[in-house]
Order: sequence, then C-alpha cells, then structure tokens
Amino acid sequence: MSSEKKKALFICLGNICRSPIAEGVFQKTVDDMKMGDQWEIDSAAIGSWHVGNPPDWRALDTLKKHGVPYDNCARQITTEDFSYYDYIFGMDEANMRDLNKRAPKGSKAKLLLFGDFDSEGDRIIRDPYYDSDSTGFEKCYQQSCRCSKGFLEQFKKI
Repeated sequence: MSSEKKKALFICLGNICRSPIAEGVFQKTVDDMKMGDQWEIDSAAIGSWHVGNPPDWRALDTLKKHGVPYDNCARQITTEDFSYYDYIFGMDEANMRDLNKRAPKGSKAKLLLFGDFDSEGDRIIRDPYYDSDSTGFEKCYQQSCRCSKGFLEQFKKI
C-alpha cells in the first residue's frame, strides 16, 4: 500500500446525525485496527442548514456512551471534496442521488453507499433526526460499526 493517506468523507443530509456518527466510528475502527495513520476522515452535509453547528446531542451522547471521541462541526460538501477524497460514503439512496448529481466529471472519489458494507445487509442508514428518542442513533452507531469493519476488511485485501 502506498504511503499516501487514503481519505474518506461521510455524507448525510444535515451532517449532525448519521455522518458524524459514521465519521467517529470509522476513525475509532481504523485506530483499533492500527490503521489510523493511513487515513484522513471527515464528514459533511448535502444541505447547509446546520453548517458550523455541533452534532445533535443524541448523536454525541451515543458516541460518548461507546467511548468514541468527537469534536467536529457540520459543514456542507464542496465541489473540491470530489477530487480530494478517495471515498465518499452516502447514508441512503437520496444522498447517493445528490452525490452523483453534484460530482464533477472526472472526479477521483468513489461514491459508495455506506450500508453496502453492512455484514447484516442493512443497506440504508435511516435518518434518526425526527425520532423522539435515541433508539435510531444507537441503530446508526451499530450499523456504522459493521459498515466500517466491513469496508476496512475489504480495503485491506486491495
């Protein structure tokens, strides 16, 4: 494998629920697999509503409960991201449609549905933003754990 870091970007609609959880979990997973120095990881939003804000408190509580550090703030995806990142992961089909529409011709990023790497086959990471409790956030965390591990196991074989 080359010494250049691989770069992964996690995308959801607002960058305050699913993508921050995925970002934090992926970072912890690469650290646990002793691959942390090989990766640069971030997350961003399709929309601009929450730019500059920390994640939803339920997302932060879920990460904290599982010992996953997180201190990033929401940002919106840029055109440059498509050339900077190697992998851009969307959380659902609507994210993937938006990413495919925004991707400039010839950009290097591989656009991937994060859920395609779920060992249980749960492909869509449902947005828990409108939930009345933290159940959806916990489910997102568990899916992110499986997807991170699934992707990295595949990646190591490349």
